[in-house]
Amino acid sequence: MKYTYLLAVSFVFLLLSGCMYPQSERTENQISNEEQLAIVQQAVEDYREGEDGLVPIQTKDSDTHIYEKYLIDFKQMQEKGYLSELPGNSFEEGGVYQYTIVNPEDDLQVRLIDLQTTEQLRSVNVRLDVYRQEHTYPAYGQQITDQIYTVDHEKLGLDEPPTVKSPFSQADLPIVMDLDGKLYIDYSYDLNQALEESDNYEEGEDVRHLLVDNTPFVPAYSMPYTVEDGQAVFMEEE
Repeated sequence: MKYTYLLAVSFVFLLLSGCMYPQSERTENQISNEEQLAIVQQAVEDYREGEDGLVPIQTKDSDTHIYEKYLIDFKQMQEKGYLSELPGNSFEEGGVYQYTIVNPEDDLQVRLIDLQTTEQLRSVNVRLDVYRQEHTYPAYGQQITDQIYTVDHEKLGLDEPPTVKSPFSQADLPIVMDLDGKLYIDYSYDLNQALEESDNYEEGEDVRHLLVDNTPFVPAYSMPYTVEDGQAVFMEEE
């Protein structure tokens, strides 16, 4: 009788653990990011070839950040038979990534936006919005360039400067602010690592492509960077 009871309890526990197990960590979602990315990349290329050059993207405003502008519309792909099932790590399937297209009209690349960084940035933005309701200016910290500042964490009631976990290196990346109080992630650390491994760039150009070309991710919520004295620096607007 005792054995039967333990068996029943174990069965219930297994059922509950299956329901409570994070969607992004279930067995069907354990395929690597690279493998899932390759499947979607091929499906998007097949879509473009079969749909007279069109790509399956969600409609966004023209001023949307370049790396969030061309999010993949999986519904279109499924309805037209280019994708049988969605990648298990995608936002649509309860995962932590959004699939986006870089260079849709040229050298099309499918990449990932890490939504964990999105959430970390959003939490700081909520505090900033509250601060702006009571103050004339954003919570500017130290000036980095004529157009970019650190965030004064004390003004926002934070114990230390806000950071975001990098999808590239897992390093803690600073959050910075422009003159309008808009928040961005500072990818200088990741870019400097990339510059140590590659010189595939031209003087004066935006070097963020070094991250896009060599990893599954895009530097979401970033500003343009160029190189000065071998180091990544913010590209100033003229």
